[in-house]
Amino acid sequence: MKLLMLGWEFPPHNSGGLGVACYHMAKALAGKGVDIDFVLPYHAEYPDVDWMKIHSASNIKPHQRAASTMVYTSTVGEIREVQKQYIAFVEQLLDTYTPDVIHAHDWLTMEAGMHAKKLTGLPLVVHVHATEFDRSGSERGNPVIHDIEYSGLMMADRIITVSNLTKSLIVHKYGIPANKIEVIHNAVDVDSLANYEYDMSTYKYIESLRDEGYTVVITLTRLTVQKGLTHLLQAFAKASQKYDRLVLVIAGDGEQRDELLLESASLGIADKVFFTGFVRGKQWRDAYQVGDVFVMSSVSEPFGITALEAAHHDNAIIVTKQSGVSEVLNSVLRYDFWDIDKLADQIVGVALSPSLSSSLRANVQHEYARMSWHTVADKCKDIYARLRAGAIA
Repeated sequence: MKLLMLGWEFPPHNSGGLGVACYHMAKALAGKGVDIDFVLPYHAEYPDVDWMKIHSASNIKPHQRAASTMVYTSTVGEIREVQKQYIAFVEQLLDTYTPDVIHAHDWLTMEAGMHAKKLTGLPLVVHVHATEFDRSGSERGNPVIHDIEYSGLMMADRIITVSNLTKSLIVHKYGIPANKIEVIHNAVDVDSLANYEYDMSTYKYIESLRDEGYTVVITLTRLTVQKGLTHLLQAFAKASQKYDRLVLVIAGDGEQRDELLLESASLGIADKVFFTGFVRGKQWRDAYQVGDVFVMSSVSEPFGITALEAAHHDNAIIVTKQSGVSEVLNSVLRYDFWDIDKLADQIVGVALSPSLSSSLRANVQHEYARMSWHTVADKCKDIYARLRAGAIA
């Protein structure tokens, strides 16, 4: 089985969960005998990736492309220029390479996938990790991106979504038949998170507060409207009025950074909220480890791998009902993203009840550990096989 996989980011040059999902999905597929050619829009060396062939669609370096932020802070026009080079490279690649299936991730690579299908007549799988409705946090978003998403979804032979939430959104917003869409939830690679020693010096001051009895609330996310962080700050301010021994760590970066800094000051909680900036590697792992309670406050979160990672690092988990991960985790607290009073009560409840915190942390461990990228790979392979056999109309 030869697979042409079209992706936009790949660790360590990733901005969030899309790159992480592509990495572990591709690795699991390769482990099951799938021969993968993976196309990226920029040039970078991946000496440790010997299980598939990575192609660079341009000579753009990751930092020139602003790989960690471009998708979310650059203009669509800038991204479109990179996409044109990406499409041209894929077309050239197909002059000498014939895969069995094309697998494209999100709107960034959908056009290249459509061009590839037109050129070859091969089946196209479109994998939706987020839609423009999710990213914009509204009914509007960018009309160019909406058009690309609609065209890609219509032309795809099969659509994979990371949650039932995303499937429902695509059906209702884009009018795509439900029977064309298959849900494959993301997973977490427990092995990659093992063999790690927490460095208490990374967040030394936060640790000193924990020693004094403070509960550390954390979130690791992009600082964008989609993530509902204004609501989180408002809820945290209410929680702090009820119980003073709370601090909030916000790890990540994005266009809302300055707005959130001002909001924390206006709410009178600037001394209790810590912005780490963008983290990866050891600082990323340590951010999870310093936390007691992880909050995913997203207005719309197609899945939310960070919740699984936080569970692995022994956090009690609070997520919005508007998140896909809530479909697969039961031992978590849930709330509607706009309900800041309920979130405040949940934060205080976990902080004041060691038994509640302990049960949430222990029970969720049994749930996330059952989720595997090998299962994701098996489901993808089944879709590929059915497409090749003509079993999917």
